[in-house]
Amino acid sequence: MKSHRTRSQERILTLLKTLGQAISAQDIYMELRNQDGSMGLATVYRSLEALKLEGVIQVRTLASGESLYSSLQEDKHHLTCLQCGSSTPIDECPVHELETQLHHAHQFKIYYHTLEFFGLCDRCQPVQLGS
Repeated sequence: MKSHRTRSQERILTLLKTLGQAISAQDIYMELRNQDGSMGLATVYRSLEALKLEGVIQVRTLASGESLYSSLQEDKHHLTCLQCGSSTPIDECPVHELETQLHHAHQFKIYYHTLEFFGLCDRCQPVQLGS
């Protein structure tokens, strides 16, 4: 079943695919406003919600509470520092097998998953003597 997207949803999806990186709703709004100024912030949020429920974009919430949106590509995993906010991507994924098991056990259609570890990066950790 192909969904019928609005023009706003198509514009946002095209922007996210073009950028190839996660971006906030506010930044999406600014990008589209700079293009032609015709889309309001509320429309951006409504369109993002519809695209999320369709399973074509993914959302990552930072430690600060800000949500970042990206086109659905592959699952992303990160180490995020609670002090400086740096976020380091990690390639390993210990949950792909679990995802398959959950899909089969619960007949749950999984669009994507995120795995994020929160702590302190090496620059923000206190120096420990003798270690």
